[in-house]
Amino acid sequence: MREALYTYSTWLKKLQVVFNKYIRERDKAKGCISCGRSFSGKYDAGHFYSVGSHPELRFDEDNVHGQCVYCNQHKHGSIAEYSEGLEARIGVDRLKALRGRRGQNLKLSIPEIKEEIEHYKQKTKEL
Repeated sequence: MREALYTYSTWLKKLQVVFNKYIRERDKAKGCISCGRSFSGKYDAGHFYSVGSHPELRFDEDNVHGQCVYCNQHKHGSIAEYSEGLEARIGVDRLKALRGRRGQNLKLSIPEIKEEIEHYKQKTKEL
């Protein structure tokens, strides 16, 4: 019943929490995408292309990787180093494809957001 009162924004936030949890779990053994340091304690799911500039890539697995708090929050994403780490991690072809997805219109409906929430909960369990 409470879900009926959720706004679109609330659903997006719920998906962001589940998606970020998946990214952190997926990347926990890989270290920071920018500096390569092993994770100890808290770390972020850092976006290469920011949500503000490229909201269509907000939930793109190639755009989001485990990143230490220092690189993500104190070095503003450490984008130059992130770029190098990203190419090494996903390869040139997937990086080109990611760049090609910039600017595409992505507007998820609430039912699609709910599906994505369940999808990433399941993917996290499988890890």
